[in-house]
Amino acid sequence: MVQVTSPAFKQNAARALADPGLQKALGKAKGAFLQRRADAVERLPEFERLRDIGRDIKNHTLANLDFYLETFAANVERAGGKVHWCSTAEDARNAVLEICRKAGAKTVTKGKSMISEEMALNDHLEAHGIVPVETDLGEYIIQLRQEHPSHIIAPAFHLNREDWEADFRRMHTDLPADRVFNERRDILAEARTKLRQKFLAADVGITGANFLIAETGSSVIVTNEGNGDLTQTLPRVHIALASIEKVVPTLEDATSLLRLLARSATGQDFSVYTTFSTGVRREGDLDGPEEYHVILLDNGRSNMVGTEFQEMLRCIRCAACMNHCPVYGVTGGHAYGWVYPGPMGSVLTPTLVGVDKAGHLPNASTFCGRCESVCPVKIPLPKLMRHWREREFERHLTPATARSNLALWAWFAKRPALYRAATRAAIGTLGLLARGKGAFKAMPLAGGWTKGRDLPAPEPGGTFMARYAKARRNGR
Repeated sequence: MVQVTSPAFKQNAARALADPGLQKALGKAKGAFLQRRADAVERLPEFERLRDIGRDIKNHTLANLDFYLETFAANVERAGGKVHWCSTAEDARNAVLEICRKAGAKTVTKGKSMISEEMALNDHLEAHGIVPVETDLGEYIIQLRQEHPSHIIAPAFHLNREDWEADFRRMHTDLPADRVFNERRDILAEARTKLRQKFLAADVGITGANFLIAETGSSVIVTNEGNGDLTQTLPRVHIALASIEKVVPTLEDATSLLRLLARSATGQDFSVYTTFSTGVRREGDLDGPEEYHVILLDNGRSNMVGTEFQEMLRCIRCAACMNHCPVYGVTGGHAYGWVYPGPMGSVLTPTLVGVDKAGHLPNASTFCGRCESVCPVKIPLPKLMRHWREREFERHLTPATARSNLALWAWFAKRPALYRAATRAAIGTLGLLARGKGAFKAMPLAGGWTKGRDLPAPEPGGTFMARYAKARRNGR
């Protein structure tokens, strides 16, 4: 099972900051994502208007979620498929296991599914004698390393090329000693050689779904390697895993969101493969599954509908928020301690596992707002993180020191004259202590701050309020 270690975020982050290999990988990968997205947006003048359209599509769907889910399920059944309604991750795991057992499956190929990570599906299948094989290149190397993804679209974001090569040599024992992996395509070719026999031997193929289309009962998956296509067309049985908010009303809505997805995720106009699957193989079809199953997972999402967290359900899993997040950029995804890292994980994880287990995540933010500014469906992520901080405070989950300091600040803030006097005294004292220094490396009673960062020394000129009043008097 994927162990929830979000309560240890500070320790996880400290280890990440001290890991030179991870810092090298993060430094290389982060810049590429940012530049590619910026270039893709520049090429599409109507991108901002398209963001509004995407937001409105998702808002409309969420306002009528029950209708569109029922419509989707009816059209899946009409196309010869079956929908499995699952309230919890355990329900979804058991539904997948039952389908695999009925198919007599010994090997299962998998392609692009973060929901399977949320379900801890691989461990469940292995415990019941079924071998899951990840077919996406990044997820394949992660499986070789017995790790979990550190990024929702680039699972091996935290690795360098030498890490990949070392793991291939360790696990692919028949590799010639003089075989050199100069390019990513060399690694991809080696993986494809090993995976081809797995694709052909698999009894069941499991994929995620970027979107579910109510109008047709179709599932949509986007990939850059074609592994999703092979996973859902070669085996006799195809299982699509999706959470309930992935449904959209029409094909036109799906294509509008697809125009946002790849540009926001990888800077492509469209992913190399965009595959629509509708039902079972029909007469005259050259390929396709004999059985088509959709696992619809709730796992706490319906509890978000109608609350201040409903906007999080607009997420289309592009990862733009984490690609632009300064905190994720130095800690990587594993520090967040569960399936979903970065700003989107800081909002979603407390919903799914509880704020008592994930309260550190909404606090692990600079609130710079970059996540909201790049989100293709305009999710106000900083606002939602503030809501979680409020919930955490209301439930007395924040440390006693933080609560007492906030109470002290609130006492002064409710007394403006006293507040101004106290801030003047504090600024004056710090100014004397600074004695020309730009920042304090350590400060009594402020160890929680100076342990991880410098405390800037106040600039000459008094408090902000005093300087503002002076500027007003001077007509500025």
